[in-house]
Amino acid sequence: MNRLKHITALILMFLILWQSLVTFGDLPAFLLPPPSKVAQTLWHSRALLAEHAIVTGLEVLLGLVLGASIGAVTAVWLTASQLARHFVRPLLVFSQTIPVFALAPLLTLWLGYGLLSKVAMALLIIFFPVTSAFFDALMRTPTGWMEQARVMGGSYWRVMWLIRIPAALPGFASGLRLAAVYAPIGAIIGEWVGASKGLGYLMLLANGRAKIDLMFAALIVLAVFTLILHVVVDKGCQKLTRKHT
Repeated sequence: MNRLKHITALILMFLILWQSLVTFGDLPAFLLPPPSKVAQTLWHSRALLAEHAIVTGLEVLLGLVLGASIGAVTAVWLTASQLARHFVRPLLVFSQTIPVFALAPLLTLWLGYGLLSKVAMALLIIFFPVTSAFFDALMRTPTGWMEQARVMGGSYWRVMWLIRIPAALPGFASGLRLAAVYAPIGAIIGEWVGASKGLGYLMLLANGRAKIDLMFAALIVLAVFTLILHVVVDKGCQKLTRKHT
């Protein structure tokens, strides 16, 4: 409830600042439309916005699930294999020196203008944070727990499944929370490069036709979706970590 109050207060302050800029700055609507105009567009174009939001939402959710799953498996693999830590981990770190934005045109060229290239963009942008956070947590398993497991004769993978992974779940949850925020960015970038549907495509289309109010409306829908996704993932992470503590 307190968080909801804080978010509501921040939104109200933002709207007041926005309206003040338009009113006292005497800004034309094609540069910065007033909140009332954007709200009107949100209502009148609700069907159009919903149609494109569903496409973007599907891209984000698929990218989030695949990216988190592959990231978790990779983290466990790196933890289990010293060879992978020596050769694969440096490659993963090096891959982050290449801006994901630069890969978007290549992914669109290779995977087409459909759903697959957008899911791939969302996956790539969240894969490393999830892998890194989970791997670091797996490597920080308390030494006492590991020694006790060895004394009790636990096999490597039994110890991994029953001790190391549960102990590392808070780290995985941290990576997942970041992924929930980053995944929409990947999908939108992919839509900007090449798409026929989605909120990113709609924003470009509205900008090209000087419908700035529609562009702001699409941006607000995206922000609300990202906020809801983050809250849902955060709640799920809290339940997951409480269950294994």
